[in-house]
Amino acid sequence: QVQLVESGGGLVQAGGSLRLSCVGSGGTLSNYDMGWYRQAPGKERKLVAAIARSGGTTDYADSVRGRFAISRDNAKNTVYLQMNNLRPEDTAIYYCNGGPLGGYWGRGTQVTVSS
Repeated sequence: QVQLVESGGGLVQAGGSLRLSCVGSGGTLSNYDMGWYRQAPGKERKLVAAIARSGGTTDYADSVRGRFAISRDNAKNTVYLQMNNLRPEDTAIYYCNGGPLGGYWGRGTQVTVSS
């Protein structure tokens, strides 16, 4: 069973940057498209960014396009989310996702952006 562990969250001021990492263990992530989701308090979990298994194709939610960048290093079994120009509305728990039918989830990392 593949386990995903996110890290890199924290408290940052508006306009700042964070880089999230998602490390897989117990199996290779290179077989799967991967994504980052986020869930703010009282709201549903939503897809923020996605990357194809090869890393050649990416997609973003309109709200983060141009500010966030998803990437992967298959040799390190790791997926990243570079977040720039953060806004208070980006505050949420960020989750890594992937695997067959998107069945693998991490426990999430909290990102808090102060105004």
